[in-house]
Amino acid sequence: MNNSCIYNGMVSHTRFKPVQHKLKYKTFSLLIDLDEIEELEKNIPIFSLNKFNIFSFYNKDHGDRDGKSLKNWVLENLKKFNIQQNINKIKLLCYPRIFGYVFNPLSIFYCYENDLIKAIFYEVKNTFNEQHTYIFKTSNNEKIELECKKKFYVSPFMDMDTYYNFKLSRPDSKLFVSIIQSDKEGSILSAVQTGERKEFCFKQFIINFFKYPLMTVKIISAIHFEALLLWKKGAIYRSRNKKIKNNLSFEE
Repeated sequence: MNNSCIYNGMVSHTRFKPVQHKLKYKTFSLLIDLDEIEELEKNIPIFSLNKFNIFSFYNKDHGDRDGKSLKNWVLENLKKFNIQQNINKIKLLCYPRIFGYVFNPLSIFYCYENDLIKAIFYEVKNTFNEQHTYIFKTSNNEKIELECKKKFYVSPFMDMDTYYNFKLSRPDSKLFVSIIQSDKEGSILSAVQTGERKEFCFKQFIINFFKYPLMTVKIISAIHFEALLLWKKGAIYRSRNKKIKNNLSFEE
C-alpha cells in the first residue's frame, strides 16, 4: 500500500461571535508522501505533477511557491529553526488542482521520523494570495494539541489579537483536524475537517470526479458567498495593516 491516500469527508465552520454562523460542505483531500509523487503520476493518467490535467499537484502551490522541491523546503526550515530530528518521511495534506484550479485555506505537512510525527507545518492561505506557515515540534503522536498566537490576516471579519488551538490525530484510517480560534473572552470560531481514507488510485479519482464536481471552484465560491452572508448579518470588516507573500514562524 502507498503511504499516500485520499480522504473523503467534510469541512464545517462554526462562528460564535460577533455574529453566529455555520457552514458545512463535502470535500476530499490528498495526503501525499512527497517521495511517492512522481510514481503516483506515472500510475494515474488523470493525475499530473506540475502540469495541467483533470487532477494535478504543483510544487509552486506550497512552501516558497517557487516550484522547487517541497521536501527540501521543509528540511531547510527544520534546520533553520533548529528542530533536530531525523526526518525521513514528509506527507502533505492538501486539495488537488482540478482542471488547473485550487485554493487551499489550510495545508498540513506531517514530518515523520520513521513512524513518529516529530514536526507539523500548518500552511495557511488567504484569498489575497498570501501565506503564513506555523511550525511546531510535536511529542504526543496519538492526540496532537498545539497553540499559538494568530500572526496572519485570514478573514476580514476576525480580529488579529486572537489565538489558535490546533488539534489533530494521526492521519491513518480516519482524518481529524480541528482549529479553534479564541480571544480573551472565549471561542470565536471552530473549524473541523474529517475524512475516511481511500486508496490513491485511478478508480478513486474517477469516483471523486463525479462525487465532488468542480470541488475547488466551489470552495472559493463558498468562501465569498459566506463572507457576504456574514456582512449581511452585521459582521464588521477589518482591513489589513500590511501585505505579505510567504511568512513562517516557529511556535515554541
